[in-house]
Amino acid sequence: MANPKAKNAKNVEGSWFCTSPDDDGGEGCIACNVCYSNAPDFFAEDGDGNAYVHKQPESAADIQACQEQMDACPVSSIGNDG
Repeated sequence: MANPKAKNAKNVEGSWFCTSPDDDGGEGCIACNVCYSNAPDFFAEDGDGNAYVHKQPESAADIQACQEQMDACPVSSIGNDG
C-alpha cells in the first residue's frame, strides 16, 4: 500500500497520489512508466521519470482508469487516501 506520508511533491491536491522514490518503506516510485503511459490524463512523469498525479479523477470511468493503474503498479506506489 502506498505511503501517504511519502507523497511526490508534484501531486495535485486530492485523494489520489503517487509516492516519492525516496519512500523508506520500499513502495516509492521506480519510474517504470506503467501509469503515465496507460493513463496520461491523470498521471505524468517528473524530470527523473517518477510518476505523480497531475489531474484527479472525477467520473466513475476516471476512477476506474486510476484504479487499474494502482492495481498494475509493480511497487504499490499509487495510493488513494480519500
